[in-house]
Amino acid sequence: MSTSIRYIQGYPDHLVSQVKSLIDSGQLISNFQRRYPKQHNIQSEKALFQYVNDIKQRYMKKSAPLSKAVYDPKIHLVNNALGLHTYVAKVHGNRVVSKNEIRIASMFKNAPEPLLRMLVVHELAHFKEKEHNKAFYSLCCHMEPNYHQLEFDARLFLICEELKRAQ
Repeated sequence: MSTSIRYIQGYPDHLVSQVKSLIDSGQLISNFQRRYPKQHNIQSEKALFQYVNDIKQRYMKKSAPLSKAVYDPKIHLVNNALGLHTYVAKVHGNRVVSKNEIRIASMFKNAPEPLLRMLVVHELAHFKEKEHNKAFYSLCCHMEPNYHQLEFDARLFLICEELKRAQ
């Protein structure tokens, strides 16, 4: 298996074959760039926090507050993690203080905005649903109706980035 194809393992064979064909013909990167010609401009952690909080306020007002949203260069893509949601509960006196943090792989600083949005929606859904189950994906699709296509496209983005580095 080609190294870059690992990002889409588990998808149907016909999709994997199409991607392999585009890679072999040298057309994947140009096709991806035609579909997503611009990257987002959310570069600072302050801007990322505001972006995440805006989506949270629109769809999940009553959930626990967001404490932090950062780009994290330590997220290891080989483990299929594109973002992380962490929840920390600490006892302070007679009350429990919880913190929800979202970390996005720093390579998504250069991604198209819809792909960043998909990652944010995915991590926000973990505020309510810890497991990747039907309720989790329903919540993702509620916040981003094109969620499943964008998740696949995020994997194509990773393949394109890997191919660019290899050139």
